[in-house]
Amino acid sequence: MTSATLRQLDERLDNFLRDLTAPMGRSERRHWARVYLQGLLLDGDRKSIEPMAERIAGADVQALRQFIGQSPWEVEEVQRRLALKVVETLSEPEVWIIDETSFPKVGEHSVGVARQYCGTLGKTANCQVALSLHWSSGEASCPLSWRLYLPEEWLQDRERAQEVKLPAGVLYRSKTDLALELVDQALAWQIPPLPVVADSAYGNSFEFRAALRQRQRPYVVKVEPTTVVWTEDPQVPLPPSKPRGRPRQYAPVSALPSARSLLSVAKALPRSAWHTVVWREGSKGPMRSRFAKVRVWAAHGWRAQKHLERVPEWLLIEWPAGAPEPTDYWLAFLGAQTVGLRRLVRLAKARWRIEQDYRELKGELGLDHFEGRHWLGWHHHVTLVSMAFAFLRVEQARSKKNFWCDLADDQTTNAGGLDSPDGALPMVSNDI
Repeated sequence: MTSATLRQLDERLDNFLRDLTAPMGRSERRHWARVYLQGLLLDGDRKSIEPMAERIAGADVQALRQFIGQSPWEVEEVQRRLALKVVETLSEPEVWIIDETSFPKVGEHSVGVARQYCGTLGKTANCQVALSLHWSSGEASCPLSWRLYLPEEWLQDRERAQEVKLPAGVLYRSKTDLALELVDQALAWQIPPLPVVADSAYGNSFEFRAALRQRQRPYVVKVEPTTVVWTEDPQVPLPPSKPRGRPRQYAPVSALPSARSLLSVAKALPRSAWHTVVWREGSKGPMRSRFAKVRVWAAHGWRAQKHLERVPEWLLIEWPAGAPEPTDYWLAFLGAQTVGLRRLVRLAKARWRIEQDYRELKGELGLDHFEGRHWLGWHHHVTLVSMAFAFLRVEQARSKKNFWCDLADDQTTNAGGLDSPDGALPMVSNDI
């Protein structure tokens, strides 16, 4: 890079951070926030405090530790401002994506660590688990906010909670509770509402989907093949009342249509229901498969005669040509909108972008390199990593024509060619 390009990059980072770091208050906090971001943005295998400080002239390890671990700057307000900046930057948005990622740990002292399923390792292991909500266009996505999952054991051990400085009043929240908190937070921030997409860890929950409907949030969520549904409306007429006893409020189980497995529904569909859909261009060419959609009513808890509010949802089924049986199922609720098969497939398949985000957040920006143990430090770290990620997304977009980012407020060109041809996040020079 030329010296002029580096100066422009330096100025753009300052402009990007100016309103985001304003809620931090003191000038020294804003200074160390920039230093920390600089450390995240620079090349280097390890993005914990000491290795980053070694790469930055004038960096102070103790000052950075105090800024991350103890400084009382307001995480939620910084995240709110970042979320609004991301929304203004990423044009043509498609979905909100909710998912979780894990951080393997060796010890037992980091906040939230426990033996639990670790998606990173694909098995039960000692790890932390965090949820995030991402704002996503057809080309890219960015995290807006985070929640750290706390297993119940952490809230039952007062001494352990004090060691990691858990705030007073923190209560146990399931992962679906935390996911809904992320949705509620985004709505409170007045983030433009979009369909919610999530994997089966959330889609399997009847209560989660019902809560999204109560919030008037459309969704397309993956479900497991063990889900059972009706293909006919289960709201059947009540039988005649008997002369004695209380009148029935609900139809008996024997009067309901037959509940069927998703595989049974798929196999019963006529050949004409199946269509080949191309939903995006992949690295090896167009991505296509065979899909069908059918209106269903979820039968969760029907054997136990749970009287839940049953509403029609779209069941989307993927059954690749030549495969012995379907590979994936989704349930969708888009309100009164007309739902075309191609759009439904595109929404269902949008979740891949958050997996790419997690790889880049970890591999390029050290999301999983935080070595502190405390609640506040963890939240400070993930917020600053999200800021660095959003900045790099803007820089990546700057050099692409007709891309997803509106840069009308800053037309400085990227003469240094920060774009990464393989789609990975561009890293910046050590001279920034």
